Amino acid sequence: MATVFDIELHDVETVEVSDSDDNEIQLSEGQFINENPDPNEVIDLTDGDFETLELTEANVNPTQERMSPKDFDLLKVLGKGGYGKVFQCRKRSGADSGKIFAMKVLRKASIVRNQKDVSHTKAERNILESVMHPFIVQLNYAFQTGGKLYLVLEYLNGGELFTHLENEGIFMEDCSAFYLAEIILALEHLHSLGIIYRDLKPENILLDQEGHVKLTDFGLSKEHIQDNTRTLTFCGTIEYMAPEIILRQGHGKAADWWSLGALLYDMTTGAPPFHGGCRKTTIELILRGKLTFPQYMTTDMKDILRRLLKKKPQDRLGAPPDDAKSIKKHPFFKHINWDDVLNKRIEPPYKPCVSSDDDVSQFDPKFTKQTPVDSPVDSFLSESVNMIFEGFTYVAPSILEEMYKPLISKSRSPRKLGSSYRQHHPFGFNLPSIPSSSNLQQQAGISSFLDAGCPFEGPSGVPESSSGGPSRGGASLRTNYGIPIRRGNYNNCTTEMMEVGSGGGISQV
Repeated sequence: MATVFDIELHDVETVEVSDSDDNEIQLSEGQFINENPDPNEVIDLTDGDFETLELTEANVNPTQERMSPKDFDLLKVLGKGGYGKVFQCRKRSGADSGKIFAMKVLRKASIVRNQKDVSHTKAERNILESVMHPFIVQLNYAFQTGGKLYLVLEYLNGGELFTHLENEGIFMEDCSAFYLAEIILALEHLHSLGIIYRDLKPENILLDQEGHVKLTDFGLSKEHIQDNTRTLTFCGTIEYMAPEIILRQGHGKAADWWSLGALLYDMTTGAPPFHGGCRKTTIELILRGKLTFPQYMTTDMKDILRRLLKKKPQDRLGAPPDDAKSIKKHPFFKHINWDDVLNKRIEPPYKPCVSSDDDVSQFDPKFTKQTPVDSPVDSFLSESVNMIFEGFTYVAPSILEEMYKPLISKSRSPRKLGSSYRQHHPFGFNLPSIPSSSNLQQQAGISSFLDAGCPFEGPSGVPESSSGGPSRGGASLRTNYGIPIRRGNYNNCTTEMMEVGSGGGISQV
């Protein structure tokens, strides 16, 4: 039996007709409307004052926009991760021929296994396209092949802030204030676009050749977050993770300001504020531990740390709706001119020692000594699965402008400080006291996962069980004012740094 559709039609008389004449076209004297136009009529425009343009491949579909791996020469390996590699590369041709870039290569087959990884990867590409800021890494190209995704970013030869911090041991307060000011402006810009960063740590902060910072690796960032919006994803690096993320209570922009406080504490003391011998202890400290301060800290430094590291996000400095405004007004930044910071008129406290644009001396030699090879893909995705990454291709507007100008000839590794940051700290302050595990689990809001995957310490301070992690004992690697800091005794404990649900998984360079 045929289906009958009941469609209600309006009577002609009931249609409302606007009395406004705003959209009427006025005919000048002598003009008329041809009520029976000939659709095959050819209109000759050659006699009029018209601009002509020849349609060619160069102006309809410029070949320079069709990026592929063949357009880049791989020079060095800069990093590796679970999803792919990061290379230093040189562009072969085009308006920026010969320019050095960093190329992040991700394997599609690894990403599509998890829907969260897919969404994180697409969010990273979208965020990098939408964000233009002096303290955020710039995306120049994005393209894909059957099996891989490619993000081509500006190359920052100053290396990671982490490496500089490792070499210095700790920063003085004025040095910390400089780096923090540039990071605050970057986070403020992201928050104004509804983006939370969620992975602020020294490894994700790069330095350009002048020493200014650039935030990188947006694989864990989240879009469309307003002041009254919260998201529930458990992700980040444990030592810098806000309590509300750990408890899965829902988090927003204030989570980034907790990470900022943890970063400041790390830069000025040599360790994050809450760091235990394993993941479980670290989480317990973040949720219930008390802040302790070395004697050399100024009153302003202690106050801003207390206020940034409030465990309740609504009480935290920078909580909505003020966001970065309240942080910028804090007395810790009383000597900072924010306009000068934004316009890079303040000389950085440290200038990386680099000899050329392609210098890789500031990156880990265990990567840079490897042969740079973009390994072939052994399996390809179906056409329907590949549609997930539709629209990934991108060319930066600044590069497009250059194309049309006239041609003129001419896994994170842990900080090398040891697991026992507090017991053996050179300034003598002790590990914060925390409740026992049995008492802690009885308190409301603490998730049962705290006991998962972490060895307990025996009476001697050595773990009773091992996860097979790397040994952490031995030599002194960081020095504060000439005092060697020895490693602790937490051998074979699970790694302190853990990233969950990363949509890229590797540090972006």
